[in-house]
Formats: sequence, structure tokens, C-alpha cells
Amino acid sequence: MIEKIKENINNPEKLEKLYRDDRKSFESGFEKVYSEIENSEMAKFWKIRLDFDKAPDKIKRFSGSDIFIMIAVCLLAGFLIKIPGLFNIDLKNFFFYEKNAGIIVFFGLSLYAIWINRNFSQKRLVIILLTFIVPIIYINLLPSVKDSASINLAYIHLPLLMWCSYGLVFIDFNFKDKSKRIEYIKHNGDLAILGAIILISGGILTGITIGLFQAININIQKFYMDNVVMIGLVSAPVVATFIIKNYTTMTNKIAPIIANIFSPLVLVTLIIYLIAIAISGKDPYNDRNFLLIFNIMLLGVMGIIVFSISETSIIRKQKFNEMILFILSIITVIIDLIALSAIFYRLVEYGVTPNRLAVLGSNILIFVNLVLIMIDLYKINFKEMVIEKVEFTISKYLPVYIIWTLIVIFGFPVIFSMK
Repeated sequence: MIEKIKENINNPEKLEKLYRDDRKSFESGFEKVYSEIENSEMAKFWKIRLDFDKAPDKIKRFSGSDIFIMIAVCLLAGFLIKIPGLFNIDLKNFFFYEKNAGIIVFFGLSLYAIWINRNFSQKRLVIILLTFIVPIIYINLLPSVKDSASINLAYIHLPLLMWCSYGLVFIDFNFKDKSKRIEYIKHNGDLAILGAIILISGGILTGITIGLFQAININIQKFYMDNVVMIGLVSAPVVATFIIKNYTTMTNKIAPIIANIFSPLVLVTLIIYLIAIAISGKDPYNDRNFLLIFNIMLLGVMGIIVFSISETSIIRKQKFNEMILFILSIITVIIDLIALSAIFYRLVEYGVTPNRLAVLGSNILIFVNLVLIMIDLYKINFKEMVIEKVEFTISKYLPVYIIWTLIVIFGFPVIFSMK
């Protein structure tokens, strides 16, 4: 190991591979050989990195103020989600959660992101406040009706807009730095994984708690669900963000593993699913519910591709994973083409409706994005391009989704006269 370190001291990629292949031997060898290579800038970097890993404060790096702010944000989000119960709002006629749940979740995340960024300038805070106040006023002024497709689409797309608003706060409104957008995409992957773990743990705790009290003839189910569970649901993303911020090493190890496991599984599942569609005779052209499921599946696979790319890029080059992602992108493009042809068929056959137009627009945007990703993945596998280029392609395309989301939320109710 000592000779390998000396030979590759100016080769960062090889050093990283040696470290990941046998961490203990690398650390031991580096310590023995450091006196011979200490004048190298790369050696100085590795010295700092390895010493940092041994630091006694590595495990616990958060302060009391971090915990206090996290708890305060969770309590505020919990208070906001409990507004209907506190002020006797009629949920059947006002649709409070449909209109405001997404806003509350991302408002809590944004408040915590402000604390992380430590940017408390008055101008910046006013801008952030407006990005939430305007949608809150708009969505709550829309008529509370169940049979309006354009209004329901506004409800569905509003969380996406709030996700974009949270993204702006997360990157500290640094629009030009595309690496910040990539960091935000990676953060969402980590957030999804840790959030799911927290929710699963919370579900187990809920079952145990309710069961224990039922054993002594005390029924706390309604109180627990209405209060503890409700507040826990809106608090989970903030708690997950706290963990990501303070335990970066742990989250950086979990996410790539999940990505590497899920990508091949999703690929196999999609292949089997397409074969099953052909055998069963099901088609999305005449079955509306099947088309809906088809599009939900497409969105899910698209999300997995983006997540896997962002996580694969932080580990050493892995040809197998990159090839899996390339094949997965090809199959997803085929699925999207089938969905698009079905949507065009239904538009011609049954006419234009808000739902059909929204699904058509979304599928076209996803199709273009997938094609761009597929081209980049082809170059990575066969033209020696680095996978980070795909991340930049994804980050550059994000504003297109924002524009479409704004059109659906603010334009569709006007265009279709609230129908």
C-alpha cells in the first residue's frame, strides 16, 4: 500500500480508489509514508481529510441552537397544520389540507434552510415571505369545489411550486450557480430516504403506543392520530434535514447504496411490466385509469433516474451502474412515447380538458428531459464523458418545470373558467 500511495500521489482518482478498497491499510500506509510526500499538495489534502475523520468531535457537530431552531420550526409547522381544529374550520367545504398542507411542509423546511444559510438580510427575508404569501392568498381564494378539474390541478401542482420555492431558499437564491441546483437535487434524495426511515419508525411507534394503551382499556387512537401523528408528519422533513446537516458522512453512505440497489430492480421490474402489458392486452388508449397509473409510474421512474444519477456521481466511476441507468432511460423514453400517443389519441377522440392538457404538457416536458439524459448517458458509456455532465443537464432543465407549474396553477383556472 505504501508504494501504491507514493506512485499515485498525483492521481486523485487512484488515491480515492485505494482508500475505498482498503481504508485501514490506506490510513496506516499513508501515516508511514507521509514524511516522504508531505511537500505534495495532494498529500496535505489527504492529511487533513484523514485527521478530520479521527477528530473527537466528528460524531457530534451540532450546537444547542441547532436543536432549539429545529424544535421551534417543528412546533410552528405543527401549529399551522392544526389550524382547522383550533379555529373550527369546516374541512368538507373549505379543503384546508388540499390547499395548504404542501405550503406548510415546505414553509417549515424553508425556515430551517434560512437558519442553515445564516442569511438574515431584511431584503432576502421579504422575498422569501412573498414567495409563500402570494401562493397562500391565491390558493385559498380559489373556490372550494370538488368537480373543477382546473382547480384540482392547481391543488396538485401547488406543492411542486412550493418545492421550487424551498429550492430557491436552499440555494440562497444563487440562480447562476448550477452546482447549487445539483446539490439541491442530491439533498432531496437524502431527504426522501431519511424521511421514509423516520416515517416508518414513527409508524411502528404509533402502533406500539396505541396498542399499549388499548391493553389497559384506554382508547387514545383519535387523539394520537389528530395530534401526535399530524404534527409528526409535517415535522419529519425538518428532522430529516437536521440529520442530513449534522451527520453528513452517514447520509453520504446510505443514499448511493440505495441508488445502486434500486436502479437494477426498477429496470427488471419495468421490463417484466412491459412484457406483462403485451400479454394481458391492456392498453392506455381506451382505459383512463390504466393511463393514469401509467403516468404515475413514469413520474416515479423519472424521479428514480434523477436520484440515481445524482447519487452515482459522488462515488467512484461504476460502469455497471452507468449502463443500468442508460438502459433504464431508454425504456422510460419508450414508456413515455406510449403514454404520449395515448394522450394524443384521447385528445382527438374525446376533446380537450384541463386534465388531458396538463398530462400532455407534463409528459412532453418529461420526454424532452429524458431524451437529453439518455443522450448524455450514451456519451458517458461510449464516449468517455463524465457523469457530472448529466447533473448539469438536469439542473439546466429545472426552470422549464417551474414555468409549466406556474402555468397550471395560475393559468388553467383562468383559461378554463374554473371548470
